[in-house]
Amino acid sequence: MNLVELASRIKAARLARGYTLDRVAEISGLGKGLLSKVENFRVTPSLPTLAKLSEALGMSLSELFEGLDEKPKLSIVRKGERKEVERNRDQSDIDYLSLAHKRLDRSMDPFLLTVPAGGGRSEAMPHEGEEFLMVVKGAVAFEYDGETHEMKEGDSAYFDAEVDHRVFNPGKRDASVLCVFLGRPM
Repeated sequence: MNLVELASRIKAARLARGYTLDRVAEISGLGKGLLSKVENFRVTPSLPTLAKLSEALGMSLSELFEGLDEKPKLSIVRKGERKEVERNRDQSDIDYLSLAHKRLDRSMDPFLLTVPAGGGRSEAMPHEGEEFLMVVKGAVAFEYDGETHEMKEGDSAYFDAEVDHRVFNPGKRDASVLCVFLGRPM
């Protein structure tokens, strides 16, 4: 199941109803911190948590899961169809554009990241799975397990994402990075 799409659906349903995280926490009995982590795909919610969430959002579990396990053989996302995914805005000003959101049940999650000049993720964090990065334009700094590596256009890294890591941009120009998660980008 595509957990990124599930997280996006939960957030979209909340916003469509005009609810704040506080309001959903109040209705569902779940913690605001947990809800934020679920929406930002930092935590995989349990089935009881999903049941409480779907009830608070006025939808059935089947509506929430509908189509998440569909696997078309081919999925093309045109440049103008890329979908912005918000991820940990309190710790990062990186913009994430999903490059494969039309294929809901996928093993990989490719994103085009825009890392603003002087911006990026503020703290290194781990998540499950593996990750691939390639600098498409500009330059970034990549911190992995406490060590910082300069990466320029064309440079790439493939790594175990369960180790603390982050991307940031100490330069004066925005950078573009192709990022592919394999497994769960929590």
